[in-house]
Amino acid sequence: MREILPVLDRWYAARVPFGLATVVSVSHSAPRGPGAALAVGPDGEVVGSVSGGCVEGVVFELAREVVESGAARLETFGYSDEDAFAAGLTCGGEITVLVRPVTRARDPVFGAVAASVAGGEPVAAATVVDGPAQRGATLAVWPRTAAGSLGTRGLDVAVAADARGELALGATGLRHYGPHGERREDTVTVFLQSFAPPPRMLVFGAIDYAAAVARLGDFLGYRVTVCDARPVFATPRRFPEGVEVVVDWPHRYLRATRTDERTVICVLTHDPKFDVPVLREALRRPAAYIGAMGSRRTHDDRLRRLVESGLSDQELARLRSPVGLDLGARTPEEVAVSVAAEIVALRWGGSGAPLSGTRGAIHPRGVG
Repeated sequence: MREILPVLDRWYAARVPFGLATVVSVSHSAPRGPGAALAVGPDGEVVGSVSGGCVEGVVFELAREVVESGAARLETFGYSDEDAFAAGLTCGGEITVLVRPVTRARDPVFGAVAASVAGGEPVAAATVVDGPAQRGATLAVWPRTAAGSLGTRGLDVAVAADARGELALGATGLRHYGPHGERREDTVTVFLQSFAPPPRMLVFGAIDYAAAVARLGDFLGYRVTVCDARPVFATPRRFPEGVEVVVDWPHRYLRATRTDERTVICVLTHDPKFDVPVLREALRRPAAYIGAMGSRRTHDDRLRRLVESGLSDQELARLRSPVGLDLGARTPEEVAVSVAAEIVALRWGGSGAPLSGTRGAIHPRGVG
């Protein structure tokens, strides 16, 4: 939903009611995961998607209906052999969608959530999906405070505590409680959606390949920083708008920068005086991906230097070098695609093999 929030916030600020459909559960193979959203606003304007086109027509009508009725709906869509014309997922999966009306009166915290997301502040939104509580009621949860209510104080307290834990992990999904927050009961179903700040991509070496990698990183939703000690290369005009460009020694900048388990680090300098110090720092801190560019010979020399610097075999095993998947890439843009493909494959456990040569579900299997 993050990508459509600016439009929704504009409707909300203008006090215009809109219908918001959110995927809350996925089973088997499905094109969109929990948190995917579609909204229908004034004059039938549509933003977002819940299924990539399979059930959008039906969800559009549901969104308009809930605005008229004021009552939230919970609908499940799956493939139907009996009725080929019924709305369903051709991929064979199943999604459950919560469709609710959003107005200032019904959802007084929506604007605050949108503002936090826009400002890069971590926030989670908890919404009642089913059970003996008001469907569609929402609680906004920040690391140290909360606003709104799901109906009872006990439920608010229990959900807020869980939401903060999920927010720290960037997790989204369904949770179950009793009417007053009892953790051993499952009569109330709540959808917790985390809006953690975008993960960071740190690119070291302001070369042409870095500009292409930074462009794809920005496209994939990372907050991208390019760092190089050479001012002649590290100039903002060489990089996409929105990419931060820093003139500093890579290892010194990284040492002063916080990373976490979602951070991507790409070392593209191919110069030992830059590579070795920054990789030694990177391989000893949290990161989702650490890749270094270079030939096989450069890689072997780099490994030798890193061993001499004191890195262990376990630390070196985290290094993806030479960087990227084998796509036969030649141009900076093609190399950037190979790097991005490796990052995505590592993030989601993909093999990198052609789908035409694999078997089983194409879309990730969701958790209901």
